[in-house]
Amino acid sequence: MEIKNKVVVVTGGGNGMGRELVLNLLSRGAIVAAVDIKELALAETRQLAGDLQGSLSTYILDITDKEAVKNFPWQIISKQGRVDMLINNAGIIQPFQRVADLDDSTIEHVMDVNFYGALYMTRAFLPLLLMRSEASIVNVSSMGGFLPVPGQSIYGAAKAAVKIMTEGLRSELKHTNVKVSVVFPGAINTNIKAHSGAVEGGEDGREDGSPRDDRSNRANKTLSPVQAVQIIIKGIKKNSPRIFVGRDSRFLDLIYRLNPGFASNLIAGFMKSHIPE
Repeated sequence: MEIKNKVVVVTGGGNGMGRELVLNLLSRGAIVAAVDIKELALAETRQLAGDLQGSLSTYILDITDKEAVKNFPWQIISKQGRVDMLINNAGIIQPFQRVADLDDSTIEHVMDVNFYGALYMTRAFLPLLLMRSEASIVNVSSMGGFLPVPGQSIYGAAKAAVKIMTEGLRSELKHTNVKVSVVFPGAINTNIKAHSGAVEGGEDGREDGSPRDDRSNRANKTLSPVQAVQIIIKGIKKNSPRIFVGRDSRFLDLIYRLNPGFASNLIAGFMKSHIPE
């Protein structure tokens, strides 16, 4: 799908990979509606857009509010007259804890933002996308959506739900003009922990739900959000059903499919030191 002159809605557009998606799309000539729950974050994205601000609109929206999401598409239509692409990028991780140690409210919040938010947005915008001669839905899952990551089990469950929902939707829309892609980010150096609202503090986290490792960053084993977005945009342009962001994501998908037990033990060993006893 070509990007230029397309009207694109991006959730989580106030920081991290979402912000880079907004800026990259603007640079390619898209008309972008950036959505986030944080007004200040959206203001910072607008400032970074510089001379391209004329093609950017920002909207404060809680994507877990079903009724607000149902009414939201018409705000875009009233301003732009159409919607060509929806990118469900917004997401939060959970505290690094075992399932038994998580409280109910945290579990519900992680599921609401990561899965139900994407589902509500998809259902709200799908009728409008079906009206277009060419349209696209892009949902961001995670490596944790196709293999288990101890200490991030609920986050992974939510992202696995996004994966299956997206792949099912692609099959359902096979004979329409709406293309559907699911994204699997690997280790991306963003502030997902600081901006998630699910955990305390402001330290960096990574899009796969694993903690930042400075040694890995220095060894260039993590992607920057800019690099990650370049891969995502390339996949969108090719209408790729599955977009793997980073060698680690593609490698672990292969290993998990070939030998699930080995892959699970590998990740469990890495995560052991990050989960409180």
